[in-house]
Amino acid sequence: MHDQIFKNYTVKDRSNLIALLQDVQEIYGYLPENALLDVASFVGMPLASVYGVATFYNQFRLTPLGKNVIRICRGTACHVKNSNNILFALETELGINAGETTRDKLFTIETVACIGACSIAPVISINEEYYGRLAIKEIPKILKKYRIEGKKLSEQETQSVGA
Repeated sequence: MHDQIFKNYTVKDRSNLIALLQDVQEIYGYLPENALLDVASFVGMPLASVYGVATFYNQFRLTPLGKNVIRICRGTACHVKNSNNILFALETELGINAGETTRDKLFTIETVACIGACSIAPVISINEEYYGRLAIKEIPKILKKYRIEGKKLSEQETQSVGA
């Protein structure tokens, strides 16, 4: 898989590091350790240096995202409307902190500076769906919807493997 990416770049050219990391992440959704090793070897840099770049830029992630990425707005309008309480409720309900993914890989929580939906603050998005004027009491119902969808997908995948 990495060979397909590397064919577009010059060997030992360190100026391609960020573009290479972006391409790897595009394929995997994150930067697996074995891919970082391959990139380090390809550009002729120590793994620690490649890792340093990957952890410096917040566009890169070293762990896979969950099927459902919950982005909670922390912008001014949402902050004023108590988005911190929404974040706390999400973390409590899912048993993870912002920046983490649930063990079942169903949810990831991310905080963002602004979603751009200030008129419906506080707001979260789950994948491409927005939930505005959110109240804490709505969170279990919203998450239940995605848990049910996740369960249906898992059952379908299991059935297709067994067929």
